[in-house]
Amino acid sequence: MSSNKITILYVDDEENNLFSFKATFRIKYNVLTALSGDRALEILEKNLVHIIITDQRMPEMTGVEFLEKVLEKHPEPMRVLLTGYADMEAVVDAVNKGKIFHYLTKPWNEDELDLTIQSAYTTYFFISKDPV
Repeated sequence: MSSNKITILYVDDEENNLFSFKATFRIKYNVLTALSGDRALEILEKNLVHIIITDQRMPEMTGVEFLEKVLEKHPEPMRVLLTGYADMEAVVDAVNKGKIFHYLTKPWNEDELDLTIQSAYTTYFFISKDPV
């Protein structure tokens, strides 16, 4: 793991989305990926993660449910929710229960997502005082 890059954990049950995200951002960021919330929780136990980006609609555990579990042990990372559905209830839950930093719709726009990552890291840095 490169200690001079922001570490992002991207969680999505669609493997193609994981590949696409990693291909887009792997040079600029240290990208970790997980196909499920449970796998992502395992990754969080072993890695310092600055930003978590998760899909909302996943089997077994929604993005909001995953983020609620993250908060129990790992409240430091900034949390971003992605969804391909205009599900306002999920957004409200994400804000209230998952304490998200930002919400984006899928398919994501590379520039918008990159700006969100930069903004999330700036907030992370000022809250944690733990620079990359």
